Parts: sequence; structure tokens; C-alpha cells
Amino acid sequence: MIGFILRRFLTMIPVLFLVSVIIFALINLIPGDAARLFLGEEAPPEAVAALRHELGLDRPVYVQYLRWIGGMLHGDFGYSFKDHRPVLATVVEKIPVTGELTVASLLVGWAIAIPAGVIAAWRQRTVADYGASSAALAGLSIPNFWLGIMLIYLFAVHLRWLPASGWAPLTKDAVRNLRALIMPACVLGLALAAVVMRQLRSSMIEVLSADFVRTAKAKGLEGRVVVVRHALRNAVIPVITVMGIQMGTLLGGAVITETIFAVPGLGQLAVNSIYGRDYPMLEGVVLFSALAILLINLLVDIVYSLIDPRIKLAGGRS
Repeated sequence: MIGFILRRFLTMIPVLFLVSVIIFALINLIPGDAARLFLGEEAPPEAVAALRHELGLDRPVYVQYLRWIGGMLHGDFGYSFKDHRPVLATVVEKIPVTGELTVASLLVGWAIAIPAGVIAAWRQRTVADYGASSAALAGLSIPNFWLGIMLIYLFAVHLRWLPASGWAPLTKDAVRNLRALIMPACVLGLALAAVVMRQLRSSMIEVLSADFVRTAKAKGLEGRVVVVRHALRNAVIPVITVMGIQMGTLLGGAVITETIFAVPGLGQLAVNSIYGRDYPMLEGVVLFSALAILLINLLVDIVYSLIDPRIKLAGGRS
């Protein structure tokens, strides 16, 4: 296990290097002049040139990249163009907010997808199956931003049950934190539930027709025991792959959701950095997101081996 994890960390190095090159190149292709934006359109050219020199924007792109990547190797992710705060400290400050939203979204998604997927497969071609499949299709079709606006209108504007926006840290005000978390977690969780439910239904149908399930039924085991103890455990393995992929989508969806609900996480920080041409901050956020996705994929591989001992982490099945 330890050898496998070390090897995976080593393979992350070239991946992160490639990602850093792509991130830096794409961000530098964003039109607009950060120095001109900060000083305003009426600023004299001499002042703009001086600020560009101070920020290092007048140097060749490859020199800017080498300074950036060299600083990161020493733990220095640079400073924000906007407020001159350290990028690393700001990103670390936002991680708990996005992490809490991600965990809450996963819980919402699992709470809906697992029972719905199991029931749809167990009661195949019944009203329950058609209803769950139709709901999943609707969940895939509805955009996050539209669902978020509709929830705000219904629960914040019309019913006044929940706040339309805002945030409170969990450690300072747990009730206010939970009230602010419900709607954005539901927006992200419903989209995740739709994908996971469809995958789990397909996987369960395949497993329920396997010989070992028929053998368990022939032994006289109750249907609920067969489904939960034998079928679900085997059917959930391909679902974990989908969940690992969906985690990347979840982080991407957080950019829109956090902006709609004014949640001060990494997604909102990324949007503000784009509008403010805050290149160092944006590079830090995107690079952290890429690292998070790589670590999630590593975690998925480890979970594989825990659920199914036949899978060897060194590669292949025994």
C-alpha cells in the first residue's frame, strides 16, 4: 500500500508540471492589462509602465513562468495583485468553505442516489423505476445556475425559510452556517445524484443477474439481505469510478454555485480573480484544484482495494 502511494505521488509530479504550464499559458492569454486595470483608464502611461515593471509583467513569459514555478518549489506562491496578500494563505483560508460545501453535496447526492438506484434496479420496469429514471434525467438536464435561482426564489424570496446568500463559519454560528449551506449543497448534490443513480442502477441490474446472487436467493435469503449484503457491495465498485470523476465536476460546479449564493470559497475566489486580472491568485486556485483532483483519484484507487480485496493496488486483479 505504502509503495503504491509513493509511486502515485511520483507520477503526480510530471502531471502537475504539465498542468502548471497549461494554466500559466492560458491565464496569460486572457486579454487585458492588469496594471491598466488597477490604475484606471486615466492613469498616465509612465505609472502603468512602472506598475508593470513592479509586477514583473514586462518580462518575457518564460521568465515569468520560471519565477512562478521556482517560487512554488520553495513554498512561495506569490502575492495577489489586488490586495497583496500571500496566495497560499488566501487559498488555504478558502479551503474549509469549499471543503464543507463539497462534503455536504456528496452527502446529499449519496442520500438520494443510493436508495433510488437500488430500488430502480430491484423494481425494474415498474413505476418506481420509471419515476427514479425520469427524475435522474431531469437532474442531468437542469443547469446548476437555473436550479440555484429557482431555489432562491422559492425558499428565500417566497417562503423566507432560508437566506438567499451569505455565509457564517461553522465554528462561529452552526445554525446560520447550516441554513446557508442547504441550498448550495442541494444544487450540487442533485446533479451528482442523477449521475450516480443512473450508474448504480445499471450496475445493480447486471449484478442481480449474476450466479452468486441467484445462489443466495436459492439458499432462502431474504431479498433485502441479498441486495444489501451481496449485490450492492459488488455493484458499487464502478460507481466509485464515476464518483471520482464527478468530484472534478463538483469542484467546477462550485465556481457557479458559490458565486450565486455568495459562498466565500475557492469558486468565488476564482471568479473574483478572473474579473480582477489577479493572475497569481487565479493560478494558485486552479493549480490547487488540479492537485485536489489528483489526490481524489488516488483516494478512489485506495477505496477500490478496501471494498474489493481481489483488486491489487500494484495493478490488475489477482
